[in-house]
Amino acid sequence: MSGSSTRRRASPTTGDDAASGRSRPSRTTRKRSALRLTLTRRQKWAAVTVVVLLVVLTAVAWFTPALSVRDVQVRGVSALTQDQVRTALDVPMGTPLLKVDLTAAAARVAALGRVARATVDRQYPSELVVSVQERIPVVFVDKPGGTHLLDSTGVDFATEPPPPGVPRLVAPDPAPADPLTTAALQVIAALPSSVRVQVVQITPGSPVDVRFTLLDGRTVAWGAPADMVRKGEVLAALLTQPGKIYDVSSPDLPTVG
Repeated sequence: MSGSSTRRRASPTTGDDAASGRSRPSRTTRKRSALRLTLTRRQKWAAVTVVVLLVVLTAVAWFTPALSVRDVQVRGVSALTQDQVRTALDVPMGTPLLKVDLTAAAARVAALGRVARATVDRQYPSELVVSVQERIPVVFVDKPGGTHLLDSTGVDFATEPPPPGVPRLVAPDPAPADPLTTAALQVIAALPSSVRVQVVQITPGSPVDVRFTLLDGRTVAWGAPADMVRKGEVLAALLTQPGKIYDVSSPDLPTVG
């Protein structure tokens, strides 16, 4: 052949590779694929193991006494006793913690007349914690059946003698939705503490005409439950003056009679 002819070196491929136009995967690529496959298998086994452990732990907590109620802590009671709360809770000792319906248990405690709010929580491994907020008497009303205590929302929650410092509410139909009761309770809540401790009786003639009587017999005409802070400041100053009737219904024009 003449010098113009050109030699070509054969590529290191098999006939099949040459025919398909593809080269073999390199050794590094094959190693990476095998590693990925191994990791994927390990991850799957790890996930399966975690699921199995969760199932086992749930079964232990649900069906065995390992995580069951052995004690009940009661917090926030003063008028009520802990035994009263535990009885209302009605969760037998030995009940698995996961089987306790916390919402239903709290509702049973909240059904006690003196309870304004209650929550029940699990405390592992073996306790229930009951947190109670008791109702606080703000006024009392006289009824044929006895003296009834009302809280700041007007709820009648107990029939017993009032604690010292709790004033009498005089209203035809005291109740949470009664406008007269609501107006009286709003006024009591807004009074300065130095005045509130002197109130022995509060009488709402209408929702905008609230009056109350002090320990020494003096009367205060408060008017509507509005401009509360201003009225409280004016009244505290007026009470330093002699008189029998103190009218702060118009706090910019108060009178003493």
